[in-house]
Amino acid sequence: MINSLRGMNDIMSEDYERFTYFINTATKIAQNYGFHFIETPLLEETALFKRSVGESSDIVGKEMYQFIDKGENDVCLRPEGTAGVVRAFIQRKLDRAGGLHRFFYHGAMFRYERPQKGRLRQFHQFGVESFGEASVYEDATMIMMVADILDACGIGYRLQLNSLGDHNCMPQYRENLVGYVKNIADQVCTDCVRRIDTNPIRVLDCKNENCQSLYKDAPKLIDNLCGECDEDFATLQKILDDAGIKYEIDTNLVRGLDYYSKTAFEFVSDNIGSQSAIAGGGRYDKLVEFLDGRATPAVGFAMGIERLMELIVMPETKREGYYIGAMDEEALPLVIQLAQKKRKTDKTTLDYKAKNLKNHLKAADKMNAKYCCIIGEDELRSETIWIKDLENKTDEKIASVDF
Repeated sequence: MINSLRGMNDIMSEDYERFTYFINTATKIAQNYGFHFIETPLLEETALFKRSVGESSDIVGKEMYQFIDKGENDVCLRPEGTAGVVRAFIQRKLDRAGGLHRFFYHGAMFRYERPQKGRLRQFHQFGVESFGEASVYEDATMIMMVADILDACGIGYRLQLNSLGDHNCMPQYRENLVGYVKNIADQVCTDCVRRIDTNPIRVLDCKNENCQSLYKDAPKLIDNLCGECDEDFATLQKILDDAGIKYEIDTNLVRGLDYYSKTAFEFVSDNIGSQSAIAGGGRYDKLVEFLDGRATPAVGFAMGIERLMELIVMPETKREGYYIGAMDEEALPLVIQLAQKKRKTDKTTLDYKAKNLKNHLKAADKMNAKYCCIIGEDELRSETIWIKDLENKTDEKIASVDF
């Protein structure tokens, strides 16, 4: 027997209902905020992610599904969504068009990592990217949109905020942090030692408990922000305060990707184990330029759908649609004809096997149909159809031509 690959799951039945409910809810909210759908390829040039996500990141260094295709191209399955959207933005010359461009997307991502609860090798994200607006009000809009989506799905959360500074304040802070880490280099993990030379700020995101305890006394970027970054961060907090959105300042929050600057945020849940992040994002003003586009401010977020699945509070389901069945083989042609007619306007389920009334009613109930419609010998003779309203528990016969 051939099974699915480890960390790559099927989405069926109830999971599918939750999955589509989340996609539909998030899509409606993103559209209400003025965002438009974009779909990018699953397969991209490996260089796109090496340059955007960063070669020092675990994603590029350890987790990408990378291979040489039949055309000798170095390609990989996308491990995240932002880089592909930025590539499309530049390729369509929207960076030169000016103005505000807002996109949302959803689809599969791939990372070769250890599968665990809420973390798969093929997983799905819903994401949003905004280009052309430098104001911190757009950062706040991203956070408010995530909050709206989670609230609509009945998901509780804690919001964590930080500022990663910019080219004015980051260099001096990086130098201070490197000095601190080098002094304790014999006590930290090998990943942190490697990051001293590649991307030192990522040490703050280390999941090693010993490292985290050592970094409690490390210099904090939030205490070393330049005037502009400090003012933006204060403005962001005021906007969220005014909107009634509670948050925590996490000075070690740096996100897992190299392209972030200024605002960084994560929404976390206490109900999914140690992998508690359910959404996150921030500002990445240099990424468009870094990928050979015209300098463009940008900000966005992504949500891991699998991590949200068991947290989603589904609305109460209502009976809907029609179940149509035959009690005699002779009635099947008419049943098929009527079902095809009804599908033009309503959800309609058809049973191809002749059954007694009791079994038809059981099947209709199992499918949560509102109406159970049956043709038997008497109905076939009188050219009628028997209909039972499974919600109101009433029944009637009508002419089959009027169905």
